[in-house]
Amino acid sequence: MSTQAPETHEFQAEVKQVLDIVVHSLYTDKDIFVRELVSNASDALEKLRHTQLTEKDIFDDNLPLEINLTTDDKAGTITIQDFGIGMTRDELVENLGTIAHSGSKAFLTAIKENGGLNENLIGQFGVGFYSVFMVAKEVKVFTRTWKKDGEGFLWTSDGSGKYTIEPSEGQRRGTKIVITLLDEYKDFAQESRVKDILERYSSFIEFPVNLNGTKVNTTQAVWLKNKNDVSEDEYKEFYKFQAKAFDEPMDWMHFSADAPLAVNALIYIPGSNPELLGFGRTEPGVALHCRKILIDPEPPELLPDWLRFLKGVVDSADLPLNISRESMQDSSLVKRLGEVISKRFIKHLAEVSRKDAEKFEKIWRTFGVFLKEGVATDFTHREKLSELLRFESSETEPGKLTSLQAYVDRMKPEQKAIYFLAGPSRKAIESGPYLEAFKARSLEVIYCLEPIDDFVMQHLRQFKEKDIVSADQDELDLGDATKEAEGEELPKEQLDALCAWLKETLGENRVKEVSAGKRLVDSPALALNADKMMTSHMRRMMKAIAQSRGEDGEKDMATLVNLEINPRHGLIKHLAELKDKDADTAKLVAEQVYDNALISAGMLEDPRAMINRLHQLLEKVGPQA
Repeated sequence: MSTQAPETHEFQAEVKQVLDIVVHSLYTDKDIFVRELVSNASDALEKLRHTQLTEKDIFDDNLPLEINLTTDDKAGTITIQDFGIGMTRDELVENLGTIAHSGSKAFLTAIKENGGLNENLIGQFGVGFYSVFMVAKEVKVFTRTWKKDGEGFLWTSDGSGKYTIEPSEGQRRGTKIVITLLDEYKDFAQESRVKDILERYSSFIEFPVNLNGTKVNTTQAVWLKNKNDVSEDEYKEFYKFQAKAFDEPMDWMHFSADAPLAVNALIYIPGSNPELLGFGRTEPGVALHCRKILIDPEPPELLPDWLRFLKGVVDSADLPLNISRESMQDSSLVKRLGEVISKRFIKHLAEVSRKDAEKFEKIWRTFGVFLKEGVATDFTHREKLSELLRFESSETEPGKLTSLQAYVDRMKPEQKAIYFLAGPSRKAIESGPYLEAFKARSLEVIYCLEPIDDFVMQHLRQFKEKDIVSADQDELDLGDATKEAEGEELPKEQLDALCAWLKETLGENRVKEVSAGKRLVDSPALALNADKMMTSHMRRMMKAIAQSRGEDGEKDMATLVNLEINPRHGLIKHLAELKDKDADTAKLVAEQVYDNALISAGMLEDPRAMINRLHQLLEKVGPQA
């Protein structure tokens, strides 16, 4: 046994600064040190495996390639041992003593030049080992190189400014780190605490990771396997593990690519949508890994917000990590990675829609609201996402869906636009006056039945070079109807006089214009938004939002409309005569026609005045009845 005295070394001045930054400023979570040391051990094993391919004489060559952790909560220690490549004395000094290879000077210079820590500075310094000094009273590193003629050494430090190196006989190949914890961090010596950290960050290390003799990383990195080698049951089981779910996924996408980035991904569509069930906003669930090491379980910047319902794993060896591996250094690179995933996922859904319409419809009914959100908010992917949109329409049976492409394929050659109507239900839309003009002309109308649909259509605006137009907008030129209401139109002179009288009687605070139109077939009148940019459904939504915020939902939202009357309808013809015979009754009828139009448009704010008016009308016709 060697009796050589330990050599004491001083850390260089700049190294002390680096250590201070690592211990006190860089890491947000103390438990990161376990991940860092296990990751370093994995790297050492990987280096040995490559060395075994080129070198024949490997010391202790029969040792298994594995990582072993042991905890002693009474002594307050953790031991992490690998049978990897090990270190010589010079490598100990270089790797742990001076951190010269880690670029400590460059690191400190960059900090000074940029006025402090910056995510754009870090990623190239590799000082994760020193995170152990956040929790350690003393660290001992026992190591022995893979070379046959090598020796064993012990490196010791408390991180305060000095370290010692001394020979250590009887060492196995690789590195063993013994950590004596500070009193306030002795809970890290509890097996359950370390197991939780390993399961969270190191579940997919390629080499076995054993904690007190029991293997911890029992789940394989399925996303790195060839998809032809993964069974359906394996995919489902991994989903349950990764998403912490009890249900089964609706579908999944497994792919790898080398360009523009090296990426392996396994993305799942969950079995249910918690937001539909009222459980609040879903948080991102696609974990980001780098070479199987977890970087962030819920990276908020990886995927666009409308894809927050997805679960799974994205792994890229191209990611430059920051010094603590806790966040990505180059946010633009992460966005590029997100672009790759987003485009692939949209393409995947398009393939599902073509090959398995039943599965796609199930996905759509559960998660379609997220895809609609993408159309409304994500200009980059809007065009491709619009091809996935599904709606009911006047040409579909109740409950059946159609795509915009199918709508376009059914359009008449002379049709200029894609028409839609928004409403709370199919029945409400079909019982209103807006649809009858389109039915009379055999024009298909898409039914927008969800609150977000109006915003989707307003943002989409076009599909396949066809304008998307709300059917309740003013100034729509639909051409002559193939089926008109019975009866002749009012003569032009009477019609013009009636329009002028209605505008004056109803007042400029209620109607902007009154005109006769050809769109009505069976209804006497309809109210059209004076604001061409706002549909009636959007107006109802804005009012509801204002009221939910405690604001006056009617303030600054006066019901100013363009009133279109049907010159062939009996009620309108009667009103044209009544205004000259009985002005008071005619005024009541005019106001009732106006309110009826507002009701059909969903614009009537307060029905009390209408009810009082109905009582007056009933009283007038009472004696005659």
